[in-house]
Amino acid sequence: MSRSESHSNRVGLNGADLSITVGLYSRVALRGDLGYARAANVFGSAHHSDVLSYLAGPVFYPTTHRHVDTYIHALMGGARVTGPILLNGGGSLNGSWANRFAWAVGAGGEFWVSDSVAIRTGVDYLRTAYYDSSLLIRGQNNIRTTASVVYFFGKRSRTRR
Repeated sequence: MSRSESHSNRVGLNGADLSITVGLYSRVALRGDLGYARAANVFGSAHHSDVLSYLAGPVFYPTTHRHVDTYIHALMGGARVTGPILLNGGGSLNGSWANRFAWAVGAGGEFWVSDSVAIRTGVDYLRTAYYDSSLLIRGQNNIRTTASVVYFFGKRSRTRR
């Protein structure tokens, strides 16, 4: 994940993502997503930065084929963002956090290796909020990429997920 720390600085974070998808119709599902990403020693401050996101929303499968499915989703929920704050006059303030509304939109593909296992890749625009250099909470633009293993419970069907 890439998170904006200020207007000119970005922080690269790595972590894990867990999602559960429940099929409603042949091309529509609901997804719950829990993600955690962290970066150590942000800007040489000896403090870490992390993002814990908890989101849910609809998933649409515009194309489904035997070995490849594509999806788009729109998720809403919240995110807790922590890390040092770069101040206008130089220096930083450490140990800050903000827990605010967050949302994500994204797309990806599922590459099926068997009837019950797939590899999922995706990219999301994730909107969170955190303090800026003037100590005001403002929206942040984040890019999140994922690669995961999907296990499908039950028999996979072309008409019902």
